[in-house]
Amino acid sequence: MMKYFFPILLFVSILSNAQDLKEIRSQYPSAVKSAEITAKLEEKLTDVNSSNKVVLLAYKGAVSTLKAKFAKTKKEKKEYFKEGTSWIESAIRAEPSSIEIRYIRMSVQENSPKFLGYHKNLEEDKAFVLKNYSSISSTELKNVIKDFVLKSENFSETEKAGF
Repeated sequence: MMKYFFPILLFVSILSNAQDLKEIRSQYPSAVKSAEITAKLEEKLTDVNSSNKVVLLAYKGAVSTLKAKFAKTKKEKKEYFKEGTSWIESAIRAEPSSIEIRYIRMSVQENSPKFLGYHKNLEEDKAFVLKNYSSISSTELKNVIKDFVLKSENFSETEKAGF
């Protein structure tokens, strides 16, 4: 009996992570405008750490930067933002060729106030997305990134036409 328990537990865990990722992926773009959605995403990502799927760590970081946007005090804003960017950069170091993680970083950098100085990788990530978009196998991820690009001010009309 026990020999079946662990494979089943592993399968359920993988299935749960896939379902969570799908939900997180779909809700993340709306979280920019909503403290409530940000809070729900934060709750889903509470237990995520560096031993989880790396893309979840990037989303956790992005949600932390959104918490900074909705925080009341300057101290909280700074702490959430710093923590969030640290997780995003950790995810990039772990999987530098992940287009989803690059998209996440780009979305945070594009929407961060200039005075925070978190904009160094915008052009690099934009070039990466342009180069690798066609190789994305997930229709769901393709649509999320396409929606982002079409709304982004960092892509030209010519670049947007390729999506």
